[in-house]
Amino acid sequence: MSSLMGNYGRFKVSFAYGNGAKLYTENNEEYLDFASGISVTNLGHNFKPVTDAVSSQAAKVIHTSNLYEIPLQEELADLIIKNSFKGQVFFCNSGAESNEAAIKLARLYGNTVHHGKKYKIISMYNSFHGRTYATMGATAQEKIQKGFTPMPAYNQYIPFNNIDALHQALALNDVCAIMLELFQGEGGVMPIDVEFLKEVRRVCDEHDILMILDEVQTGYGRTGFLFGYQLFGIEPDIMTLSKSIANGLPMGAVVAKEKVSSLFTPGTHGSTFGGNPLASAAACAVIKEMTKEGFLQSVKEKGNILKEYLEKNLPKECTIKGAGLLRGVKTPYQPKDVAEACLKNHLLIVPAGNNSVRLYPPLNISNDDLLKGAEIFVTTIKELGK
Repeated sequence: MSSLMGNYGRFKVSFAYGNGAKLYTENNEEYLDFASGISVTNLGHNFKPVTDAVSSQAAKVIHTSNLYEIPLQEELADLIIKNSFKGQVFFCNSGAESNEAAIKLARLYGNTVHHGKKYKIISMYNSFHGRTYATMGATAQEKIQKGFTPMPAYNQYIPFNNIDALHQALALNDVCAIMLELFQGEGGVMPIDVEFLKEVRRVCDEHDILMILDEVQTGYGRTGFLFGYQLFGIEPDIMTLSKSIANGLPMGAVVAKEKVSSLFTPGTHGSTFGGNPLASAAACAVIKEMTKEGFLQSVKEKGNILKEYLEKNLPKECTIKGAGLLRGVKTPYQPKDVAEACLKNHLLIVPAGNNSVRLYPPLNISNDDLLKGAEIFVTTIKELGK
């Protein structure tokens, strides 16, 4: 029996090393990586600028604690704000921690600015925001909450993209925040309706409610924009980030406008490892690469190449969703069966909900590898249909 707890359903493969969009077993078997660690290694494996930044920093100091100033953390926060919206940044270690901090900020806002009269947080059915207790409460999926109920009473759920339900949920004027994803990743890469998103922004402005965008999967280039909200022409009050922010090192971030961020004062929140020198060095290298001229345009172009190939070659029963290199495909088959079949053909993909799988290749993948992976995926789907 393994000494590890059994909370993961793992595929029967392990990897010894990687390079670019490829991973290799100890026996040097090659796999094309269209999972990217679930949209984490967005710059691929062994990406030299990140490897060099981590190696250099590890030889200096790995950790000092947030009791002291960390210049690399300040530099990273400046880079994020420069490329997003005016506000401030808090660093932690994961997407769940980012969303936990956002929930705490929202509750602080309701309890201070609105004297406790606004305390509810609306989130969407089929969402996923994490597995800590507060983020599990915001995750409106019975299978995620099963065994852990009751959830915190301040949670309220509405159907995704339902404007009537949104208005009904606001009737009592007791909502402090609305939390949502632009594409429900775990839910099957379900896209937000633009009119619904604009109405959320409008009612948040009208009623002084905070809009929290969970950009843990969409953040950092995957949609063809550095942040997913930039695809839709709106700004959130709070944005949460993680996954690809440091290309594989554990890191998360919360970006909040000043009216909200000012509520985090000494003692209200913290993180031992959050934004330590090693993670900050990696994250600085990542954002500098992704903001280079032409990088995001190349993601859009690769996204179009992938979409067009899939549309042309997949069976008509399949539906393609997403933007850029954030692509979901709904098939007639169980997602795990599709992922296992792809694995046998040496392609890594990510299962999701709604009978869908996710294709998340590295953003700097070559066109040849992109089309090779797309071809393997299409071949696998057709094999399953025989």
